Amino acid sequence: MNTMTGIVYTETTIYTAPEAFVSDAPYQTAIVVLDGGGRTTGRILGDRVSIDDRVEQVDVRKGIPFFRKVGGDKS
Repeated sequence: MNTMTGIVYTETTIYTAPEAFVSDAPYQTAIVVLDGGGRTTGRILGDRVSIDDRVEQVDVRKGIPFFRKVGGDKS
């Protein structure tokens, strides 16, 4: 896996999730402006992120990238 890094462009917390993710709710998603160019949408693990926070990709599950705040909680 090539690790992607970038800056949070926008974020939201999902409380009412689609059926496939209902057991995960609530969870945070974000649009990330990638350092290498472009944007991607992904889930956030660990500490909550805010706009302009630096994030790094830590996993991909079922094609969905998971990001964590740089220097944040590892859970």
